[in-house]
Amino acid sequence: MISRALCVFAVLAASSLANAWAQGAAPQRVVSINLCTDQLAMLLAAPGQLVSVSHLARDPRSSVMVDAAMAYPANRALAEEVYLLKPDLVLAGTFTARATVSMLERLGIPVATFPPASSLADVRQGMVDMGRALGREDQAAAMVARFDAGLAQVGLPGGAGPTAATYAANGYTPGANSLSGDIIKAAGFRHLATELGLSHGGFLPLEALILSAPDLVVVGETYPGNSRAEEILSHPALTQLRGGRETLEDRDWVCGLPGVVDAVTRMRAAREALGAAP
Repeated sequence: MISRALCVFAVLAASSLANAWAQGAAPQRVVSINLCTDQLAMLLAAPGQLVSVSHLARDPRSSVMVDAAMAYPANRALAEEVYLLKPDLVLAGTFTARATVSMLERLGIPVATFPPASSLADVRQGMVDMGRALGREDQAAAMVARFDAGLAQVGLPGGAGPTAATYAANGYTPGANSLSGDIIKAAGFRHLATELGLSHGGFLPLEALILSAPDLVVVGETYPGNSRAEEILSHPALTQLRGGRETLEDRDWVCGLPGVVDAVTRMRAAREALGAAP
């Protein structure tokens, strides 16, 4: 139970924060509790502005900014630890620790919530929104310009394009209406999931994948140890597909970061390699 003293302090703190935000002041102590906001904030925050990121930012299986994350204290998105950091802004994802977000909001701490990116356009908007939240609009605009230039350099291939399928543990495919799907489209592929009626993702039976014979299968790296969920990725039938195979880890395209341009570039190179294959 929250003590009376803590409630009084929270009311006073909320009043002070409200006045600062009303005057357009940039937040001075920002805490991120979401993997994707962690990384975007590290890219855009002013020196000393970001005071903590989630522990996932230090996980090499999930984050592309592990080294940078080591410079920040890590949190586990618990309301108590976040509150004690005395933030004047908390960054969270739409589905991040909802109990924590609700508690922080009741204590009067501003929380900026960012939805997951499901397209390259969402990636662009996320940069703009983060820049606005941090009072770093100019830096965000420069980042957007570099992002747009990177996509323009990759170029948009013509023609109907070969088919590509993403295949993950348990036979799950994210579908075309996802960030990975939009990256595949930007590289000039048609997404097999759409042709099979799984535009929003779902479980794709191995038999359906084999019969469809996509030109490229995109899989993630498997983790050490034995996992029944990942057994399907090394099934002999999958390895006999005549099309290409590309490996992209979740960290390469799970978050709406400017680095997803690299994923588009890799997928475009895979498309060109298919054209050069005998």
